[in-house]
Amino acid sequence: MTMSTVSRRNIGNTVDPDLLTRTSWVNAELAYRQIKKGKADGNTCALWLRWHLQKYLFSVGCFIQLHCGKVLFLGLLLLSLCCVGLKTATLETNVQELWVEEGGRLERELKYTKETVGEGSGSTSELVIQTPKRVGANLLNVDSLSLHLQAVLKATKINVVIDGIEWKFSDICYATDFPRIEDYYVDSILELILPCVIITPLDCFWEGSKLLGPEDPVKTLKITGLPEYLTWKMLNPRGLVTAMKEYAKYSGIYFPVEALEEVFDRAGIGSAYQEKPCLNPYDPECPTTAPNKYNKQIPDLGGEMTNGCAGFATKYMHWNEDLIFGGVRKNKTGHIVKIEAFQSIIQLMGEKDLFEYHDNSMKVTSVDWSLGMAKQVLEAWQRNFSEILNKFTNDSSRDNVYAFSYTSLLDIMRDFSSVSIVRVALGYLLMFVYACVSLLKWNDAVNSQSGIGMAGVLLVSLSVAAGLGICSVLGITFNASTTQIIPFLALGLGVDDMFLIAHTHAENSLCKVPVNDQAGECLKRTGVTVLLTSISNMLAFFTAAIIPIPALRAFSLQAAILVLFNMGSILLIFPAIISLDMVRREDKRVDVLCCFQSPGPTQVIELQPQSREPEPIQREPSPPSTYSPPPSYSSVMKHNTITRSSSNGAHTVTMLAPEDGAFVSRNVSLPSACPSTTSSQQCLAPDEVVTCKDRCVQAQRECLTWSLTCFATNVYGPSIQRTPMKVFVVVFFFIFLIMGIWGTAQVKDGLDLTDLVPRDTKEFKFLEAQSKYFGFYNIFAVTQGNFDYPNNQKLMYDYHNAFDRVKKIIRGENGELPTFWLELFRQWLSDLQRAFDKDYQYGKFHADGWYPNATDEAILAYKLLQQTGNSHNPYDKDQVTRVRLVDGDGNIYAPAFYNYLTAWTSNDVMAYTASVGNFHPIPKTWLHDPKELNFVIPKSQPLIYTQLPFFLTNLSNTEDIISIIKEIRSICDSFSARGLPNYPTGVPFTFWEQYINLRFYMMLAILCVLAVTFIVLTVVLMNPWIAVVVVVMLAMILVELFGFMGMIGIKLSAVPAVILIMAVGIGVEFTLHMAVGFITAIGDRNRRMFMSLEHTFAPVVHGAVSTFLGIIMLVGAEFDFVIKYFFNVLAALVVIGLFNGLLLLPVLLAILGPNGEVQPKEDPDRLATPSPEPSPKPRERSSRIGGRRIYPRVPSDISLTTITEEPTQYSSHEIIVQPEIVVETTTIPHPSRESNAESSNSSTKYMTLPGSAGATAAPQHITRVTATATVKVEVHTPLPGSCTVDEEHSFKSKRRKLKEHDNSNSDSESNGSNKS
Repeated sequence: MTMSTVSRRNIGNTVDPDLLTRTSWVNAELAYRQIKKGKADGNTCALWLRWHLQKYLFSVGCFIQLHCGKVLFLGLLLLSLCCVGLKTATLETNVQELWVEEGGRLERELKYTKETVGEGSGSTSELVIQTPKRVGANLLNVDSLSLHLQAVLKATKINVVIDGIEWKFSDICYATDFPRIEDYYVDSILELILPCVIITPLDCFWEGSKLLGPEDPVKTLKITGLPEYLTWKMLNPRGLVTAMKEYAKYSGIYFPVEALEEVFDRAGIGSAYQEKPCLNPYDPECPTTAPNKYNKQIPDLGGEMTNGCAGFATKYMHWNEDLIFGGVRKNKTGHIVKIEAFQSIIQLMGEKDLFEYHDNSMKVTSVDWSLGMAKQVLEAWQRNFSEILNKFTNDSSRDNVYAFSYTSLLDIMRDFSSVSIVRVALGYLLMFVYACVSLLKWNDAVNSQSGIGMAGVLLVSLSVAAGLGICSVLGITFNASTTQIIPFLALGLGVDDMFLIAHTHAENSLCKVPVNDQAGECLKRTGVTVLLTSISNMLAFFTAAIIPIPALRAFSLQAAILVLFNMGSILLIFPAIISLDMVRREDKRVDVLCCFQSPGPTQVIELQPQSREPEPIQREPSPPSTYSPPPSYSSVMKHNTITRSSSNGAHTVTMLAPEDGAFVSRNVSLPSACPSTTSSQQCLAPDEVVTCKDRCVQAQRECLTWSLTCFATNVYGPSIQRTPMKVFVVVFFFIFLIMGIWGTAQVKDGLDLTDLVPRDTKEFKFLEAQSKYFGFYNIFAVTQGNFDYPNNQKLMYDYHNAFDRVKKIIRGENGELPTFWLELFRQWLSDLQRAFDKDYQYGKFHADGWYPNATDEAILAYKLLQQTGNSHNPYDKDQVTRVRLVDGDGNIYAPAFYNYLTAWTSNDVMAYTASVGNFHPIPKTWLHDPKELNFVIPKSQPLIYTQLPFFLTNLSNTEDIISIIKEIRSICDSFSARGLPNYPTGVPFTFWEQYINLRFYMMLAILCVLAVTFIVLTVVLMNPWIAVVVVVMLAMILVELFGFMGMIGIKLSAVPAVILIMAVGIGVEFTLHMAVGFITAIGDRNRRMFMSLEHTFAPVVHGAVSTFLGIIMLVGAEFDFVIKYFFNVLAALVVIGLFNGLLLLPVLLAILGPNGEVQPKEDPDRLATPSPEPSPKPRERSSRIGGRRIYPRVPSDISLTTITEEPTQYSSHEIIVQPEIVVETTTIPHPSRESNAESSNSSTKYMTLPGSAGATAAPQHITRVTATATVKVEVHTPLPGSCTVDEEHSFKSKRRKLKEHDNSNSDSESNGSNKS
C-alpha cells in the first residue's frame, strides 16, 4: 500500500466557493479592486455603490450580532408600541368617501349638494319584491296579490323603540302635503288622514287603501253622509267635499270647500279607492261603490294593471308598469297576460327631514333630539324592515317575498370590509407551519432552521400589525381593499425576504464563514437585494398614491408603510434572531427544542502529530480584508494515511495510520449536501453487486438531504439550460401572452352587488331578482345657482326635453317625460290667468279690486298680476291688465318670478311636493286669503338648487348603467356649455361613475409603479438593461393576470384594480432576486442563469408557497366576492408570478441577459484568486539575537492556483514551479483469509474499519501518487516601521530556516517510501 499525505485545515480558513464565482454578490469590494488592477472588466459604478452598501450592512450585522439580545428586545418593544395605534383605526364603508375622485367633478357636485341641501335630505326607498317559487310562474292571480298585500301591510306595522320613544311607520314615512285651508277643522282632518307614499301594484285595487291607514281612524263631526271615523278604506274625498257643502247650507257653518275642491281638482283627487275593484269582493269592508261588490266576480287583473296603477291623486301618483311589474308579457291587444314579479316601494323621510319634522314636536321633548338620533331611528326601522319581511314567507308559502333597504346595503359593506380575525389567523398559522417544515433539516437537528422560520413569520406578523397601527395614527382609514388584501400582501412580501436571508445563512454555514461574522455576512450578501426590492416596492406604492381615488390612495400608502416596517424588521431584528440561534448551534442544541442537546452526529478521529510547534508570533490584527483569503498553509497538519478498497468494491477507503501519533477525538457536524443524481461507482471486481440494503441506505440519505436547492441544482437548472427546453418555454409563454392580451379585451367594468352578499341569504336573492326584473334607480338632474332662472326659462325646458333621448327613463301614460317643477309652476299660473280672464270678462273686478262674486282663483291671480318684483314699489294695480302671468311663448312674467314662486310653493303644496323640486333657498311662505286686502307678496331668494326627478329602469348590468351615465353626463355637459350650471346625482352616479375613469387611473398607477421601479433599479444596479428586463417581466405578469381575469369572468372593479397594482410589488419579489443573482455571477449567460437559479430558487418558491397558504383561507369566506375577486385573483398572481420568475425569466436572461458585473480576463468562469495583502505591522514583542531586534514575518497565505503577474503598481518577485503528477496503480489478487491476515500482520500496520478488507475477501489496490503543486513566492516591500530590522540577517535567517524545512520534508518522504 502507498502512504499519502492529506491536509486538515482550520475550519475558519475554508474558501467560500461563491467568492470567485459570485464575487460581487459576496464581496463587491474585491470585484471592484480586481477590475482596477486590470484582472477583470465590469461595471465599476455598480460595484462601487454595492461595495459601500455591503460595508455598512456588514457593520450593522456585526453590531446586531454583538448586541443581539438588546436589539431584539428594543425592536420587539418598538413594534409592540406601534401596535397600540390600532385602537384608533377607523373603517370606512361610505362609497362616497371611498371611490369618489378627490378633487374631481363628482366630489365637487356631492359637496355642493351637501352644503346647499344638507346631508340626509330628501327621501329613501325601501323595496319589497315578490317572485314565484317556480321559475317562470305567473303572479297574475288573487292569491299572489293577497300575499303581497299582507307583506306590505306587515311593513307598515313595524315599530321601533329608541331611548324609550316608540316610532311608528307613520312617524317616519314620506307623506304628501296638503295646502293649509286656514280652517282649523278641515286642516286637522287633512293632517291626521295624510297618507304615506307607497308605490305599489295594489293601488290598482281597493285593497291599496288598506296600506294608507291611518292606524287610528280620524273622528269627524256628525255630518250627514260621512262616517263617524274616517280611514282611507272608506274615504271618498269628493263625497267629503259634497257632504261638507250640504252641511254648511243647513247648519250655517262655513267650510272653505271651494279651496279644497280646487286642490283636489289640481291633484286629480276624486273618489280615491272607493270605485276600484276589490280583489276579494267578499270582504265585508269592500265598498258598495266597488264595481264587483255585488256580482262577486274576480276582477280582470291583467286589464286593471295594464298601463300601470294610480294612487289617490291620479295626476301626481301614477305608477308606470316598469316601476311595479317585472317579467311582463302582453297579448296582441296590449293587455297584460303574465307578470313574474311585483315590486312595492315604501318611502321614508331622510334623516335631515325627519329631524326637522319632529324638532319642535312634543314627541321628542324628553330626549336630546338631534340629527344623529334621527339617523339612528331610521336605521333601526330599516333593519327591522329587512329582518321581518325576509322572514315573512316560508317553505309552504306560494311565493317568495324579499325586502331590502339602504341600511342593509351599508351593513353588508361593513361586514364585507371588516377583517375576519379567524381567517387571517388561520392563514398566518399555515405560513407559520410551512416556515417550520420547509426550513427543517431532518438529518441535522442542530443546523435545522425551523426556529428561525417560525420566529421570522411571527416577526413579520408583528411588523404588519405595527405598520397598520402607524397607519391608523396617521389617519389613513381602512376599507374593504385594505382589510382583505393588505394582511396577506405585507406578510407575503416580508416572508419572501425572510426566506432569502435564512437561505443565505444556511449557505454561509456550509462555507464555514466565521461565527462572529455570520450576521454581518448575511446582511452583506442579501441586504442589498432586500433593500432594493423593499425600496422599489415602497417608492412604487408611494408613487401610486397620486391617484385621487381615496380607496386606492389609502391602499397604496398603507402598503408602502408596511413595506417600510417589513424592511426594518427583516434587516435589523431578524439578524438578531439569527444571532441567538447561532448560540444554540454552538451549544449543539436541538432546533426549536432548545432544552435538549444533540448527542453529536459524527465522531472524527484526528491523529495529532507529535511535533513541536513553533511559538506563535503575535501580530497586530490585520485590517478587514477586501476578500476571503485562500487557506493558510502555515497551520496545515500532515498525516500518513492508508488507501484501500471497501468490502463491496464500490469505493476506496482512506484511513489515518495509527503510528503517526496520538488519537484526538472531536465532533464535526456534517454539512447538508445535495444528493448527487449522477454519482458513479467504481467496480473493483466484476462479480461484486450493490445489495438491497445499500440501495435503501442510499435512498434514505437522498430523501433526508433533498431540498429545493438540490432540485434546482441537479434537475431543474440543467434541464432549463437545454436549447429545446428554452424554445418550448419561449413558445409557451408567447402563446400565454397572446391569450392574456385576448383575455384583457374581455374584461368588463363593474361590480355586481350580488357578489357582495352571501349567496344563501335573502339579500342575495333580492338583489338577484331586482337585477333580473327591475333595475330601478331614482336620479335627479340638479340645476345650480349663478343662473338667471326668470330670464332663461326656455333653456330650462330645453334641458328637461333633452332627457327624452334617454330610453331607460320611465315615462308617463302618454309616453312623455314626467313633468318638472317649472312646468307645474307655469301650469298653475296659467290656470289662475284663465280664471282671472273669465271673471274679468264677466265684470267681477273693478279698478280698485273685486266684487264678492269673484272666485278665489281669480282673486289670487289679481294679486299676482300686481307684483312688480321691485322691492321699492312691490305692486302696481295699473299693470293688472298690461301684463300676463304667462306670456304667449309660455314664459312666466320674469320681473315677478320669485313673487309668484312664493305663492306657488305655499298654495299649491301638492304640486310642489310631487315635483320634488327641493328648492334652496327654501321659498318664503304666503297663504292666500280671499278676504285679505294686502297685496304685497314676499319675494323669495334667487334659486341656487333645484331638482328634476327621473326614474331609470331595466338597468341590470354595469354596462347599461355606465352607458346611461355617459349619456346623461353628455346632456349635462352640453347645457353647462350653454350657460346652465347643472349636474346629475343619484345612486348610479355615486356607485358606478367610478368605473368611467377607473381604467385610466389604474393604468396611470401601474405606469407610475413600473416607472419608479425602473428608475430605482437603474440607479442602484447601474444597469438599465437588467432594469428593462425586470420591468418587461412585470408588465407581462400584469397582462397575463389581467387576461386571466377576463377569461374567468372577473369584472374590473376597485378590488381587482388594487390587486393589479399590488401585482407589481409581488412580481418584484419573484423577478428581482433572480435578476440580481444573474448579473452578480461570473461566466457565460447559461452558467450565470444556472448559478442564479441555484441560489434563488428555494427562497422564491418558499415565499410563493407561504403567500399562497396565507390566502388559501379565503376559500372558506361566506362572501362569493372574497373567493372570486380576492382568492382567485391572488392565487393566480402567485402562480403566474412564480412561473414567470422561475421559468421565463431565466430563459430570457440566458438568451438576452446583460453582461455580468465582473468579467474575468483569464478564466471566464471564475475570478483569479487574488494575491494576499501585505502582512500587518508586527507588535513590539520580539526575540533578540546578537543584540538586534528581529521582527519575524509570518508567511502569507498562498494560492494553489497559478496567478498571473500583477501590474507594476503591485510588483512582487515570483518563482513558479510547473505542476507534475505521477499516478501508479497496482492490483494484487486477494489470497486466502489466513494468508491475508498473516501478510497484513507481517508487512503493514493499518486500522481496520467495519466492513473493510479485513473482514471480507476483496482485491487490493495500491496507489502511489506523487504531486508537485505550483508555488508562488512573493517578496513584499518592508512594512512601515520595520526599518530597524537587519535585512541581510533576516534574509539569511529565512534561507536557513527554509533549507532546514526542506531537509526535514525530504527525510519524512524517505521514511514514508521505506514504509511503503
